[in-house]
Amino acid sequence: MTNLDRVRIATWNVNSIKVRQPRFLPWLDQRQPDVVCLQELKVTTDWFWNFLGDELESRGYELAVNGEPQWNGVAILSKVGLESVAVGLPDQPGFPHVEARAISAVCGGIRVHSLYVPNGREPDSDHYNYKLEWLAKLRDDVQAGPGNALVCGDLNIAPTDADVFNPKAFIGQTHVTVPERNALRDLQALGLHDVVRDRWPNEKVFSYWDYRAGMFHKNLGMRIDLILASSPVAQRVQAAWIDREARKGTGPSDHAPVIVDLDTAPDGDIGPMVPPPSAPAARTSGVKLPQSK
Repeated sequence: MTNLDRVRIATWNVNSIKVRQPRFLPWLDQRQPDVVCLQELKVTTDWFWNFLGDELESRGYELAVNGEPQWNGVAILSKVGLESVAVGLPDQPGFPHVEARAISAVCGGIRVHSLYVPNGREPDSDHYNYKLEWLAKLRDDVQAGPGNALVCGDLNIAPTDADVFNPKAFIGQTHVTVPERNALRDLQALGLHDVVRDRWPNEKVFSYWDYRAGMFHKNLGMRIDLILASSPVAQRVQAAWIDREARKGTGPSDHAPVIVDLDTAPDGDIGPMVPPPSAPAARTSGVKLPQSK
């Protein structure tokens, strides 16, 4: 498949595709992405195919799925070709077994990775060390790949303090520690650009809001869902934004989709969050994370 002139890429941690199915298909019809990276499916590969395969194929998508019951699970949907599918990472560590956290394929001439990076749970825990080992294997895999690449998904790392609502609230928590951020920087050092932050360098942009304590309505979130593009792909970006609309309403995921348009932006150069928060919090210095209360 050769490069195409116009491609919309989206990544979304749906936090159970079974639960999110009534919202997911209308969202596809509304936003019309050409490539979709999904995370936290929480279903088997067979379930995904049996219950969504016909609906997605009727919309013109080819499917690559790496499912797992109850937890994890990733997928790539593509209207622009789906070639050289790779499930998992080479020499991927497990906890204790290898989990369904990675899948990649060539879509429209670009190697696209859909990733659900381990959470890490608590700094210096076994799961935290597993997260760092997993990220090291991811870097090796991306480094061995082609120059046209997109690394998409829930990376479970806020790149900088600007990507959380209040850095002090996250002291002692995962997602913001120096080793995690260094692992992300090592990945980006391969030549990957954080396209949302590059396009909106001075904006408060979040992709995840805890379900508890009204965090979404207060806009107390984190930016942990990323699209990282190699330089040849980043140069094609015309729009990069968070689809905050998909986080609203009844039965949403706790994550919002991230959308990037290459070569042409059908909705214009909109962003950084669409629609913007209606009532952003004026003060966050005294706000704690819900789990720390």
